[in-house]
Amino acid sequence: MPVVELAVSESPAPPRALPARAARPRRCGWENRYLRVVLAADVLVALAVGAVAFGVRFGVVTTYNQGYLALAALLPAVWALVLGFAQAYDKRHLFVGTAEYQRVLRAGVTLAAGLTFVSYAADIRLARGYVVIVLPLTVLATVVVRFALRKRLHRARSRGRHLRRVVVMGHRRAVADLCRQLRRERYHGLEVVGACVPERRPRPTLGPVPDLGVPVYGTFADAPEAVTVAGADTVVVLSCPELDGVALRRLGWQLERDDVDLIVASALIDVAGGRTTIRPVDGLPMLHVEHARLRGSRRVAKEIVDRCGAALLLVGLAPLLAAVALLIRADSPGPALFRQPRVGRGGALFDIVKFRTMYTDAEARLAELRGANEGAGVLFKMRDDPRVTRVGRYLRRFSLDELPQLVNVLAGQMSLVGPRPPLPAEVAEYPEDMLRRLVVKPGLTGLWQVSGRSDLPWEEAIRLDLRYVENWSLSLDLVILLRTVTAVVRTSGAY
Repeated sequence: MPVVELAVSESPAPPRALPARAARPRRCGWENRYLRVVLAADVLVALAVGAVAFGVRFGVVTTYNQGYLALAALLPAVWALVLGFAQAYDKRHLFVGTAEYQRVLRAGVTLAAGLTFVSYAADIRLARGYVVIVLPLTVLATVVVRFALRKRLHRARSRGRHLRRVVVMGHRRAVADLCRQLRRERYHGLEVVGACVPERRPRPTLGPVPDLGVPVYGTFADAPEAVTVAGADTVVVLSCPELDGVALRRLGWQLERDDVDLIVASALIDVAGGRTTIRPVDGLPMLHVEHARLRGSRRVAKEIVDRCGAALLLVGLAPLLAAVALLIRADSPGPALFRQPRVGRGGALFDIVKFRTMYTDAEARLAELRGANEGAGVLFKMRDDPRVTRVGRYLRRFSLDELPQLVNVLAGQMSLVGPRPPLPAEVAEYPEDMLRRLVVKPGLTGLWQVSGRSDLPWEEAIRLDLRYVENWSLSLDLVILLRTVTAVVRTSGAY
């Protein structure tokens, strides 16, 4: 079977002789170990929270509260059982995405409802203070610990561990795009080791494809042999007319013999699984796509979380905000706060509030620095911008200059999580599709900020904002807020 590079040389190179059984990694081992660690972490979290809640509510053990001590001891087993019923240990949801956290939240609601029903049916009077502490804290701590475990897994994947070896089937251009994305986002755990294309030609038909170092193992008919030669454990099928339902079914039968996973990529762009449902119609699976959740009770819940969260953060961070304002005033002349017009939901203009990080004559000096622009789109960004003050560099590095935007969130002009607030000049250059990001409020943080910030290309930043608009949920907001903490600590892309 001939093999050529994805850049495609004139003469095909011979395939590497890799024995399938020896080359294919055993992923079940690390997946099972990860699952055991998650289970142990859930049990320890519930045990610790039960002990903390008992200590806060009762202090010492007495005859009156011995029953609550037994309840705290039973909580780990009950919590793990409820998580199991909520499919929070399903491997399909563990390693990437927000489905895992959604199931933890669902388990918390189920446990609260079950505890309420049992206490009412058995006429058991529970101390409300204990319940109010133990249930929310258990859910929150479980999400945080699972997030930390997942980040550790993603770091291991960035070092080349715990990766699935993937053979991709599709047109060359689509294969090249997928390779770029998976190499940029290694936390997905997919490493492309080969490809199969519709035709065996010395050159691609859609123009030159950059050399990605990925061998092409023949045509679609050669996919089972390609899996063996490449030592792959997963096949990803991209959308293409050559692979119809019958061909996919036969491919699935062939891969089933060697226990190779089959993943079919949908032609839908940035639509999360929560919006899709497969419903059979006379034996034919139909993929139903729901509209984006842009209004209704979920929107009201987001508004409540935004306003309450902003108010609590402003109160809690008040000493820090005051200290930063004093440092800015002491470092350079001018006001501590900086206001700039931005475009909000529906195209409405509002003044964003930030800590001033530049000298007051920054706008006047902008023209002479235009040639050194490193920013995305119409944004001006420069790693060593001479207009940035000494204090401003530290504020930007740790994103402290963004904190006054909590006032915009409290005023209803922004959300805690959402697309980046664009400048009017940006919006004036938007193509029609990009106006979609204006149907929601801009956010203090978002997918763009936690995925590389200023290091991202303009097109990638817009794509991430649109992905958020199409798939937002409260669980996704929680994940982005947690990722914001790690992004701020890393300080990558902040300048």
